[in-house]
Amino acid sequence: MMRQMPAGACDCHFHVFDARFPFVPDAVFHPPPASLDDYLVLAASLGLERAVVVHPSPYGTDNRCSVEVAARLGPKGRAVAVVDDLVTDSELRELDGQGVRGIRFNLVQAGAATLAMLEPLARRVAGLGWHVQLHMLGGMIAEHEALLTRIAAPIVFDHHGRTPLPEGQEHPGWHALRRLVDGGRTWVKLSGPYQDSKLGAPGYDDVLVLGRALVKAAPERMLWGSDWPHVTEPAKPAARPLLDYLFNCVDSDADLALILRDNPAEVYGFD
Repeated sequence: MMRQMPAGACDCHFHVFDARFPFVPDAVFHPPPASLDDYLVLAASLGLERAVVVHPSPYGTDNRCSVEVAARLGPKGRAVAVVDDLVTDSELRELDGQGVRGIRFNLVQAGAATLAMLEPLARRVAGLGWHVQLHMLGGMIAEHEALLTRIAAPIVFDHHGRTPLPEGQEHPGWHALRRLVDGGRTWVKLSGPYQDSKLGAPGYDDVLVLGRALVKAAPERMLWGSDWPHVTEPAKPAARPLLDYLFNCVDSDADLALILRDNPAEVYGFD
């Protein structure tokens, strides 16, 4: 379904891989280089004007690549970093000045930040106005709902909260996700539908049911990301169908503007 792209549309989830910055020795993924210049060509073709680079797990807590990307993007860019419990308050303040607006916990591919670090780190970054971005499987969200409810910082869940299929809306993780969203301090990225879809491209129709349900329940709590360059996928998906997927999740240009412009402005501090 064709819709009007709002001015200031934002991609809230992409990665850059630069050979100048080495991966950690125990990296689960070893993606090939994926440059900011290549990403910007893609973003322009989709009508995207703002972008949030998400620090990828292969770099561990070395945020130099993502900080450099945010600097090049300038006022139209932000970053989500990865830190562990050794990070100092002065280092967090420095990252804040470099455009970082959140910290990511990849609890699916075992990133540098662990679940045990979540509550204390959330408390520390909340004072900066940051959020915690969580890549968790639906079952983990259900298991740790009490923890997620009490942490000090807002939450952004990756990839539809990784709700398992075919259970979908019958899965405990979905119910936990909905309760967290209803609490008013949680956002969900309508990104990476290929992560859990059994039906696949081009429509990802099984995940689309979840995406539409989330938008119907709380459009003011939804975000979108391309997940470029799709490091989990051997066969790289085309970008346009992933944006079309979002278009199919919404019933109005007003909701599209919320998801692509207004909600990212709130979460990442765009002017």
